[in-house]
Amino acid sequence: MSKLPISSPLSSDQLYRQSTLNNLAPECKSTKHLTPLDEIVGQERAQQAVEFAMSMKDKGYNIYAIGRNGLGKRTMVMRYLNRHEPNGHGHTLYDWCYVNNFDEARTPKVLKVPAGMGTSLKKDVEKLMVRLVKALPLAFDNEMYYSRAEKLKSLLAGKQEAALQGLTTEAKESNVSLTITPQGSYELVAMNGEEPYTEESFAALTPKEQNQLETNITELESKLRVIVRQFTVWEEEYTDKQQKQDEVVAQDVLSHLTDELKEKYSDQASIKSYLANMHTDILDNLDLFLEDNEEQLALSYASLAKKMPRRYQINVLIHQDEGKMPIVIEETPNYHSIFGYIENATFKGTIFSDFSLIRPGSLHKANGGVLMIDAAKVLEQPYVWDGLKRALRSRKLSLSSLEREVTLSGTISLDPEAIPLDVKIILFGDYQTYQLLQHYDPEFGELFRVTADFEDEMPRTDKSEAQYAQFISSIVHDNKMLHCDRNAIKRIIEFSSRQADHQNKLSLHSADIANLLRESNYCARAANANMIRVGHVEQALHNHELRVCRLKDNVMQSFVNGTTLISTQDNVVGQVNALSVISTSNHQFGAPNRITATTAFGEGKVFDIERKVDLGGSIHSKGVMILSAYLASILGKTAKIPLTTHITFEQSYGGVDGDSASMAELCAIISAFSELPIRQDIAITGSMNQFGEAQPIGGVNEKIEGFFDVCVIKGRTSTQGVIIPQSNVQNLMLRSDIVDAVKKGQFNIWAIEHVTQAIEILTGYSAGLANLHSGVNGTTTMGQLEHPSDSIFGLAQSRLNLLRLDKPSQPEECKH
Repeated sequence: MSKLPISSPLSSDQLYRQSTLNNLAPECKSTKHLTPLDEIVGQERAQQAVEFAMSMKDKGYNIYAIGRNGLGKRTMVMRYLNRHEPNGHGHTLYDWCYVNNFDEARTPKVLKVPAGMGTSLKKDVEKLMVRLVKALPLAFDNEMYYSRAEKLKSLLAGKQEAALQGLTTEAKESNVSLTITPQGSYELVAMNGEEPYTEESFAALTPKEQNQLETNITELESKLRVIVRQFTVWEEEYTDKQQKQDEVVAQDVLSHLTDELKEKYSDQASIKSYLANMHTDILDNLDLFLEDNEEQLALSYASLAKKMPRRYQINVLIHQDEGKMPIVIEETPNYHSIFGYIENATFKGTIFSDFSLIRPGSLHKANGGVLMIDAAKVLEQPYVWDGLKRALRSRKLSLSSLEREVTLSGTISLDPEAIPLDVKIILFGDYQTYQLLQHYDPEFGELFRVTADFEDEMPRTDKSEAQYAQFISSIVHDNKMLHCDRNAIKRIIEFSSRQADHQNKLSLHSADIANLLRESNYCARAANANMIRVGHVEQALHNHELRVCRLKDNVMQSFVNGTTLISTQDNVVGQVNALSVISTSNHQFGAPNRITATTAFGEGKVFDIERKVDLGGSIHSKGVMILSAYLASILGKTAKIPLTTHITFEQSYGGVDGDSASMAELCAIISAFSELPIRQDIAITGSMNQFGEAQPIGGVNEKIEGFFDVCVIKGRTSTQGVIIPQSNVQNLMLRSDIVDAVKKGQFNIWAIEHVTQAIEILTGYSAGLANLHSGVNGTTTMGQLEHPSDSIFGLAQSRLNLLRLDKPSQPEECKH
């Protein structure tokens, strides 16, 4: 068999796409000369969704923003909302206050006033109360009031004295004395002249005289009871007259002090109604201001702020800036932080609660605007999701305590009036959470009708590179960093393309770019530089790699000390170097894996050892089945392949999944069938379909870099290289040392479209597929059964035919 010439590898220009910034003017030397971008680049679809939802005033047009963390979802929404005020759609903002319900204190009332007016109303009422606290006692502390009160009291005393005087005279005529006891009660006593009867003197009387005295006392007691009842009536009349007199005095003071306030708020019907009710209540509760008994009134004045009767406070729950839409970001969405709560206060051992202790939640603060919450955090907290849906359905914000939701107790002291709710809620979450909500919550689709789907990447063009440079400038300006020079901007754009794993794409994971800029800024400042240059970016990337590459170093050390067996220079039958990616939470890297294939007489089955021991995943098993189908279509068209093949990942003790090793596995099997050795200085990655076509795989950059590093460890030669699918060429953004090695002819990367090309590169001989022709839709199928005798498939076919002709006695096949 004659060897084939080695096919041409990729040029160094195909391994890395450098940024040119063609759309930036030559005089633009740094981010200092770039206008910062006022929007998130590459998220037009999501921005249109947000614009649509904010323009819809109907119920249910809330937003679920889908995307990975770090895409700048919150930043984009905030920038849009700050630029576009929805008040242009006739949207009006209000202040929301809770005030005392003077008829039923347990159900505080809501006071809705124009934005900005709540605080001024609160201050005006506080001033009024302070003046009343001083003015009312003074109105009742003067000679005119005292003389009027004394006159009423004298009239009462005169009536009482006259009534008692008549009874006293009548009693005296009946030898009975009317006296007042030390306890203040009235007592009738029989008299013996000027002295009361003693027991002895009373007993000395005749029975007739005794009966006469007792009869007189009984009649007098009856008349006394009538007089005492009359006293009560007179006292009530006196109290009413005194109350009316007090109300007249208080009315004069109130009218004088409140007229100005009523005039100020004459155009606000709700405030006028409240002030009228407060006026009436003050007249009914003058004792709160007169402070006759400080101890009894202490609780009424137990304010957390000022000394004034609590029942007349204005609890401004929400104060809005006029003309500015509220935008609230809730970082800790528990029940109380979202829906508000009612505090309890303790004063001298007494626990109490009233309307002034109602505290707002995020929904109150965002009423009339936007509330932004993380979806996963909402779902983690009990009762929050149900409460949120209830509020959105009813469009009312009821302040029901969490205790009422979770207990059967009826000890809730307050039931405040509900506040009308007009809010847009934006949930931020990933796609998995979105799917769960769509599947398990039928109300989700009705309440969150708009999906803002954020992109992970954007096309890389000259125009988008210029936009990306502006995006970099906005991060620099926002964080007050050192400016980046032109080469540093280029390197950051190239890093973004590497993050996207595509030469023609840019990553929109803005958190990665922001972190790189922060770390580059740190390196620049540490070096006392006046600008971030490309060397500082490289230093930041190197430092980050050093922090996260502990596992990679351990894996590479196993190649250094020979713990992991690998050959990068020999030729071996049935053995191939495949490539895999190992991932941690914040880092991924590539490393070669040795795949071996052995054959024995059998029935043509391919046994995947990884699958048999439950170390292989379902995708890996699918790849093995596909290569088995291709193998059977090439070498077993008319007769069963008389060999059983066993394939495995050597020294693999963890799980294996993915089909990116299926081409490598096929090459190892063909080598075992034909007994032609495979070059160990070449590694291969790529999956295949049933027609042998090479399919793209992920992590191609890491895989190439991993094999290159192992080649450095084992000893470099100019023949070493990697085989990748042709469709993965566009994903190449390799390290500069590998690009330089390829440029100098010291490393090779081959891109193939069919597995036969890989077989030829690895063995150096023609694969030898016979009479290929096009099938349906242009697909390639194998027509003839015979392959050229001097080809790899021809050699394998010959060996299999000999086994078929010999037909040796078949031992019982081992059970696997």
